[in-house]
Amino acid sequence: MAGKLRVGVIGTGSISQAHLDAYKNHPDVTLVAVCDQVEARAAEVAKRYGAERSYSDYHALLADKEIDAVSICTWNYTHAEISIAAIQAGKHVLVEKPLSLTVEEALRIQDAVRASDRILQVGFVRRYDPNAQMLRRFADQGEFGDLYYAKASILRRLGNPGGWFADVTRSGGGPLIDIGVHVIDLVWYLMGKPKPISVSGNTYKKLGNRSNVRELSFYKAADYDASRNTVEDLANAMIRFENGASLLVDVSYSLHALKDESLVRLYGTRGGFEVDPEVSIATELHDTMINIVPQTDTRSFDFKRAFQAEIDHFVASVREGQEPISPVEDGVEVMKMLRAVYESAEKGSEVRL
Repeated sequence: MAGKLRVGVIGTGSISQAHLDAYKNHPDVTLVAVCDQVEARAAEVAKRYGAERSYSDYHALLADKEIDAVSICTWNYTHAEISIAAIQAGKHVLVEKPLSLTVEEALRIQDAVRASDRILQVGFVRRYDPNAQMLRRFADQGEFGDLYYAKASILRRLGNPGGWFADVTRSGGGPLIDIGVHVIDLVWYLMGKPKPISVSGNTYKKLGNRSNVRELSFYKAADYDASRNTVEDLANAMIRFENGASLLVDVSYSLHALKDESLVRLYGTRGGFEVDPEVSIATELHDTMINIVPQTDTRSFDFKRAFQAEIDHFVASVREGQEPISPVEDGVEVMKMLRAVYESAEKGSEVRL
């Protein structure tokens, strides 16, 4: 497409700032409009980022013919409805993770995308971090052999944001669907996206949001309400894939742990690597075990850099008419895994996909 990409951002919560900052930094983007159900907030954010218009109804933004593409940064339960409406309005879409709340919703989004000539990119931002792209290139070149096992954890000892995050009707779940989705998708992507075939999972609601703890601060949603918490504290799962590979994952909002922890490790027949907390590679050379430290700009996950790369990729995909590296089908597959963990936990048995 010729000229600058004209963008609208729907939702002005905390995650929208990463989108807005990255669009502002892109030389081929014009931010046309911002939408939020709170009219004053939409107007304030539009003014701050130099957008020409603000809306309090996303339907009005989607009817704006001067907008080519939208970022959807709203509560999880609205993702499906707004994504489908945006596609049908002729907009290209970048939708925050998770794609939807259910597999059925995800499939409806997929049908809408494939019935159109529009692009939908799922906001799996961890894929876009330069370190993840580097490791994926190594994996594609066979440097690690067959990747057959992975471990991933994001453990917060105190970190329930409350508000809509803690309301299962709006969020779809707790740490699994909020932060666990990132590491599940990252591992699955780095493994080459093998077909998931079974899930055995557990969820626990033992500690609540622990609002009584005073010594430590943590991020709180704008609508934080300590009296409401209907999501899990902790989730864990074993996910098995058709090629024999497996992923062991655990995530928490609240846990009696000594410290917060984030790790992502993958193991292959020729080598292995760690993504979190820092990138490093283990392999063999001349019958000797070798640890390698890549000389990258930063070895740990850089939130701002990854979001800029994600937005840059979205803009390029739209302008060049190319499929993004996180297409709607991948959002569907990840949603199948997430919902299978919750289903397995509820049934107390393994779920086949």
